[in-house]
Amino acid sequence: MSDFEISLSRAPTLTLTPAAARRLNAIGKSEGRPLMLRVAVDGGGCSGFQYRFDLVETAEPDDLKVERDGAAALVDSVSLDLLRGSEIDFADELAAAEFRVRNPNAKSSCGCGVSFSI
Repeated sequence: MSDFEISLSRAPTLTLTPAAARRLNAIGKSEGRPLMLRVAVDGGGCSGFQYRFDLVETAEPDDLKVERDGAAALVDSVSLDLLRGSEIDFADELAAAEFRVRNPNAKSSCGCGVSFSI
């Protein structure tokens, strides 16, 4: 077992909500191919860090894969420490339909919810 695998086994895992899984499955069905949601953290935004979401077909070797109801989200090893214990959700509201991260590590976030600080 590698150091990476050991550290993941001791860490609180990320979760994918049923709403996020339903949306990912719907996107894959409409595209005619299975897609996974890549969630990453980049430096920047109005609070110091910002979330990045991409739809991808394949995982990278160091990705943590979180699955629910046939859907999957991926997090790279660099972003993992900033996302540890987070919940990946999908909200379909009047103002917007979007993937969101509920991150217990974030000390503050901006009004749009995409940028946060630790």
